Amino acid sequence: MKKLRRKVYMVAGSNTISMGSGRKEFSPKMVMPTPETLMKEAGQATLLKIGGAQHVDECVVGNFMSARFNRQAHLGAFFPFIDEGLKGKPAISVEGACASGSLALVSGIKSVLAETAEVVLAIGVEVQNTVKAIYCADILAGAGWFQNRKNGQAYFFPGEFSDRAGAYFEKYGREKTRKAFARWFRNAIENARLCPTAQEYHNTVKDLEALGMTEPNGKFFVDHLSVYDCSKVSDGASAITIVSEEGLKRLGIPKSDAVEVVGFGHVEGNITQQPDDLTELTQSKLAVAKALESAGITKDQLGTAEIHDCFTIAAVETIEAMGFAGKGEAPDFILDGNTSRTGSIPINTTGGLIGWGHPTGGTGVHQAVTLLEQLTGKTGDAQITLSPNKPYGLSINMGGNDKTLVSIVYRNANA
Repeated sequence: MKKLRRKVYMVAGSNTISMGSGRKEFSPKMVMPTPETLMKEAGQATLLKIGGAQHVDECVVGNFMSARFNRQAHLGAFFPFIDEGLKGKPAISVEGACASGSLALVSGIKSVLAETAEVVLAIGVEVQNTVKAIYCADILAGAGWFQNRKNGQAYFFPGEFSDRAGAYFEKYGREKTRKAFARWFRNAIENARLCPTAQEYHNTVKDLEALGMTEPNGKFFVDHLSVYDCSKVSDGASAITIVSEEGLKRLGIPKSDAVEVVGFGHVEGNITQQPDDLTELTQSKLAVAKALESAGITKDQLGTAEIHDCFTIAAVETIEAMGFAGKGEAPDFILDGNTSRTGSIPINTTGGLIGWGHPTGGTGVHQAVTLLEQLTGKTGDAQITLSPNKPYGLSINMGGNDKTLVSIVYRNANA
């Protein structure tokens, strides 16, 4: 992929709380939010930071399954509900399973590159707690080829990634890999405890690794993963503004408060085909390679990353796809502390999908907001120390079982 032909920036990120089990406020009996109310909350917070809706040229929302979870489609038409100043402006809704949020970002980036917009408001949103977990799993199975639904486990995607874990155990060993899963869980929850909007912010468990080592039970869930190896069922929204240099001037926002998008990779796999090797994330590897090539950097220049840890095994395989560990070596890389907030490449510094939460259509935008805040020094208690020699951040957002992948490279605009 060629370098971007025009400067592209992101500014003014906002998140709602990632609501679901684990939050003190949450109850299955509570009145659930609607996608439009969460879009409004996140959208208005971002509009306030940029001085109002009059500055926006285009809008885009990423969402996966609102039509089934909430019986609500046509989300683009809710932008004027966010603010009357958005009435009459173009808006679209994009979908790519759990990568829907990043596809919204890519849509906005391309509008800025095409010079059809100088300021794009991008939102990612999902509300999933409207149904019980088993029915949620059935709806989320739509991220795979639904023709295979009858052949899958009741918890379809946990089953898909349980199969990946089982294959990884067989090829590279179970004991150390399970310990790495538990360490990943611990790091995720400890990072989430530093972020007030995270779903696991209120978690007070003392021995997180012991909890993470809970043995899987295939009679009740899936064979090779426990519930602690899984991301959350979450309701939430995130918003951010994608702008050109002219857009930055229009908003009056200094570059010190912005990140520059220096490259991205977007690839698709064949949803009708099973992975050739369950121990590898082939499309993830390709997306990261394209993003780094587009940015003109190497992985060793990355100071932090937000990756799609929908399951602990996905984190392990993604680290190998990024090139930070060889095949079968990611468990050692994790256990040696490299991915912790003080490690060589801090990953998922506000908790990731396992700790912060996974409102599917919102996750890609949340990753961008976290990297914006980290690279501009505005993450509060979750802030990490970034080396001047590693000024870049990278996100990886996955749709389905390694089928739709978006990877974006960012840096502080003043760097």
